[in-house]
Amino acid sequence: MTQRRAPQGDPPGVTSGGAPPDPTATPGDKGLPEATLARLPVYLRALAALADAGTTTCSSEALATASGVTGAKVRKDLSHLGSYGTRGVGYDVSYLRYQIAREIGLTQDWAVVVVGIGNLGHALANYSGFRSRGFDVVALLDADHERHGEEIGGLRVRPFDDLEGVVAEKGVTIAVIATPAAAAQQVADRLVAAGVTSILNFAPAVIAVPDGVDVRKVDLSTELQILAYHEQRKAPSPRAGRGVGTGSRGEESA
Repeated sequence: MTQRRAPQGDPPGVTSGGAPPDPTATPGDKGLPEATLARLPVYLRALAALADAGTTTCSSEALATASGVTGAKVRKDLSHLGSYGTRGVGYDVSYLRYQIAREIGLTQDWAVVVVGIGNLGHALANYSGFRSRGFDVVALLDADHERHGEEIGGLRVRPFDDLEGVVAEKGVTIAVIATPAAAAQQVADRLVAAGVTSILNFAPAVIAVPDGVDVRKVDLSTELQILAYHEQRKAPSPRAGRGVGTGSRGEESA
């Protein structure tokens, strides 16, 4: 089963002006706005970098610069956590890291399964950043018999038919789908039936899930297409037959 993970030391004294963490509170009690929730992991990463550099306190402007947002946005987002900082001093870096980690559920390790071990699934299985951020990949599953037994990142690829047993044994609630589009819905149905309630979907397909199941979709090709749009707008004029100009990289030949 998923095990609780103790924070790195007890949270320091409440120098930021907020209340001490309530151990009975659950993430989402405050009903965070989606935009704020999306930025909290960015703040957490920036705070980790500041801590690694030996910084113990930081201003909202310093955190904003490290996170690529405005100081006003940082202050508004953190106000949802009850942390306002100390005027003239700023935020206690260690305590704020604890607050954010607790709010988004990272004071425990989450067991994760990856389904679909093609090129993308293989890369995800090898990604070391999952564990350092509180996500323990406990199983790699694929329907392709030729992949069974292959070792990736210290785990052997198992048959997709092992799904239900893995979910029950490891207490899995989060899964990553990295299958071809045609298989994504069937995989999602099996995951939900097995008890998975959160899915990160890398398959180029929209999947339908019942209420109570959260899905986050990552579509790499769509993101590239959006970048192509911005690149096109940077061009002084479109090149015939090529569609995308050179933008700041140079002028067109006469």
